[in-house]
Amino acid sequence: MHDEIRIFPDPFLKNRVSEIENIPSNINEITAKMLKIMEEADGIGLAANQIGYSLRLFVARLPEDKEPLIVINPVILEVDGEDHMEEGCLSVPGVSIEIPRPTRVFLKGINTDGKEVEYELEGLMARVVQHEIDHLNGVLIVDYLSRRDFIRFQREYEKLLKKEEE
Repeated sequence: MHDEIRIFPDPFLKNRVSEIENIPSNINEITAKMLKIMEEADGIGLAANQIGYSLRLFVARLPEDKEPLIVINPVILEVDGEDHMEEGCLSVPGVSIEIPRPTRVFLKGINTDGKEVEYELEGLMARVVQHEIDHLNGVLIVDYLSRRDFIRFQREYEKLLKKEEE
């Protein structure tokens, strides 16, 4: 199942994805598929495990960007600032949760050619990168809720999913 976005509470989304030791020969096909699925869902970021790949990899592209950001084995080296903003998630449709995050990140990883890359990102792209790395660590936006808010969320979310099935 690599053509559909996995939806909460799919247990696969809770798995921490291991680092990629050998870049798959079909990495460009995988990232092209991820970008296509992300864009068709009106998303701006997608982690590989959201569509069933057990790969430590994410793609991201803001509407104003020509080139996507594609990072294998991403690691945040440094952060700065803090901002609170509502985030949605392709794996938790119809839900947005306010999450505090740093406003600037210094990121390193590997590109699809196996070369080390570093990025200094700010604003929305910094937030997207943190959100996608959360996915790779098995963390979802609902994990930021307090226990009480999570119980309330579950009740509302079940109603939302039932409505969509009708």
